[in-house]
Amino acid sequence: MKYGESAFDVLYLLFAIISGCRILKHAKNRTETNMGAAALILGCGDAFHLVPRVLNYFSSADLTAALGIGKLVTSVTMTVFYVIVYRIWLGVYNEKEDPGTLRTVLVLVTVRILLCLFPQNGWLQNSSDMTWGILRNVPFVLLGALIITLFYRKRTQNKRFGSFWLLILLSFLFYIPVAVGAGAVPMLGMLMLPKTVCYILMIVVFLNSVFKDKE
Repeated sequence: MKYGESAFDVLYLLFAIISGCRILKHAKNRTETNMGAAALILGCGDAFHLVPRVLNYFSSADLTAALGIGKLVTSVTMTVFYVIVYRIWLGVYNEKEDPGTLRTVLVLVTVRILLCLFPQNGWLQNSSDMTWGILRNVPFVLLGALIITLFYRKRTQNKRFGSFWLLILLSFLFYIPVAVGAGAVPMLGMLMLPKTVCYILMIVVFLNSVFKDKE
């Protein structure tokens, strides 16, 4: 199991980072640049969590703090990822930014990051405290719900992004049980694999949008 999961994690990170770099290199406008940045921050951010996780399988060293800090970094970068996805939505659909929506996004992002920074999260101890797991994820889930709604309402207006809302929804459905209950039920951690598949498919949408539109 450890070999299969480790190989999957490494391949995912390489795919996300290389895809992000390729998109940024060939981007012709701000929206495509945002797609590259989203893929890159997804890969780089997850690396802080996944690399210590892989090393933990093959090393006898105490990586508790590294695993916990990795989760903190990933929590922040995933939040930033969805801010960039919001900017992508604006660009893909040529939407004028609504001040109310922008304020909501900024408030949810700020609250989410502040909650992640509280010492009660026990990052250095790689804590799985359910209470703080719920607290810090409430604004994150609300942010995800907002982004899902935005893409869902426009699903028929762009073929490449028509199912993007569903990928985001599934990623959250796989993520929430892990964030809340993995400490009590470790097997829930396996749901991170299909969640990662959703991220891979999001990046594929970015790649298709950038490169197939240029063919």
